[in-house]
Amino acid sequence: MNKTKRFKLIVITLIFFVLIFLIISFGEKEAEENVKEKYEVSTIDTHAKEGYQELEKLEEEYKGYKIDSRLEIPKINLNSYVLEEFSTKSLLASITKYYGKEANKPGNYCIAGHNYGPDNMFQNLKELEIGDKIYLTSKNGIKKEYDIYDIFKVYPNDTKCLSQKTNGNVELTLITCTLDSEKRIIVKAREYEE
Repeated sequence: MNKTKRFKLIVITLIFFVLIFLIISFGEKEAEENVKEKYEVSTIDTHAKEGYQELEKLEEEYKGYKIDSRLEIPKINLNSYVLEEFSTKSLLASITKYYGKEANKPGNYCIAGHNYGPDNMFQNLKELEIGDKIYLTSKNGIKKEYDIYDIFKVYPNDTKCLSQKTNGNVELTLITCTLDSEKRIIVKAREYEE
């Protein structure tokens, strides 16, 4: 065999082995991605069975205030950030965390908001009924579903609705004023369980 033919044979053999190597590497990478994708889906499915699902992380700020969670109430078309800071000024920007544990953790997460203003406020809270759904997404992107189990009015000095005694349950309390500001409308909800 002459040198030219031998050189061509070596080049063709090298190209063949490089192609085989690339095909095998690509197949392993694709298999790895499939396993990863299946794992992520099964993790989300497991979380969904536990009453929550993973979502994108929330924005960090809204109108200059740190965001603590996001509240959604489909019945009244409410989709609003819940701000960390409770103050006269922050209440003009959005609803705020008033009191309680972390969002979507055992305890009573209390949210306050005005009964007037833009769409991200509580002016339609009075339209809610027992059994309506509420969704809360925490800062780390976990979204949980809640069912309303009680609605009532109290005088401003009655703070029993803020109690953290929930027997280990995950609860929400939504608070706003009546139109005359004489009382507070309280909406209580518990994490949905099948």
